[in-house]
Amino acid sequence: MSTAHTAAAPAPGAAARSPKPAGRGRVAAVLGRHPVGMVLAAPYAVFIAVVFAYPLGFAIWMSFHDYFFAAPGAVVDRPFVGLDNYRAVLADPAVRQSFGNIGIFLVINVPLTTVLALLLAVALNRVVHARTFLRVAFYVPYVTASVAVVGVWLFLFNADGLVNSVLGPLAPDPSWLVNAGLAMPVIAVFVVWKQLGFFILLYLAALQNVPKELYESASVDGAGWWRRFRSVTVPAVRPATALVVILATITGANLFTEPYLLTGGGGPNGASASPVLVMYQRGIQQGQPDVAAAIGVLLVIGVLLISLVNRRLIERD
Repeated sequence: MSTAHTAAAPAPGAAARSPKPAGRGRVAAVLGRHPVGMVLAAPYAVFIAVVFAYPLGFAIWMSFHDYFFAAPGAVVDRPFVGLDNYRAVLADPAVRQSFGNIGIFLVINVPLTTVLALLLAVALNRVVHARTFLRVAFYVPYVTASVAVVGVWLFLFNADGLVNSVLGPLAPDPSWLVNAGLAMPVIAVFVVWKQLGFFILLYLAALQNVPKELYESASVDGAGWWRRFRSVTVPAVRPATALVVILATITGANLFTEPYLLTGGGGPNGASASPVLVMYQRGIQQGQPDVAAAIGVLLVIGVLLISLVNRRLIERD
């Protein structure tokens, strides 16, 4: 009698292993094990969708149609034109020149930003006195409006500016910002100086996570400063380096304010024009938003490819 009763009794923990309600399982499949996380992330997801995803999708749609500005509420026909806008973009010498200009900019700006930011971050990380003051001093140009600091650079690099006064007969002729070969390099150096503080902070955050025991072990093995920097610091901050390179590439590809203000809209003869500046000229000034959208789509594809290659190279090393 007791044996039968024992056999019929449910195993311990059977109730805990009972199947969950189907409705609850579907909710968990959609929202995850902690739905509150989705609730907290929802505002940012909406922000991404409204500010980035929708404009990008609309730009792609525009690039394949004969799109033009019309009065609000007007019903107009915007036919599908296939790749015509992309053919017009690729055949435009000004557009091709702008992509070449931004290539020169990135070749100068990205390596210089990465190297200087890492070296200065390492130096600031070792400073004992006035550390906060130095960090703020490097960060101030980043948070200062470009319109304000552009005036300083115009004063420095004008034909009768301070730099030419110091160089004297060695000053270039024509001067820096009106010289087709020097305008874009000067802009690249300006952007390095302005944004360097932000990337220094990224490296400083990464350096805080490097174990000091690694440096101590390297010192015991007889490694000098350069060997410790190359064998300990550089590998330890490699994720931060990948982030710095990608962010510098993205911000550099979106260059607009600096050539617009420093060279009066991409001069001389388009030598400092960027794709975003040409987009503004085509889309706003000339009323060709479909062509401007095609330039933007090509720019996004190019930035994605460059960022992917940079990330693969950095992670492989």
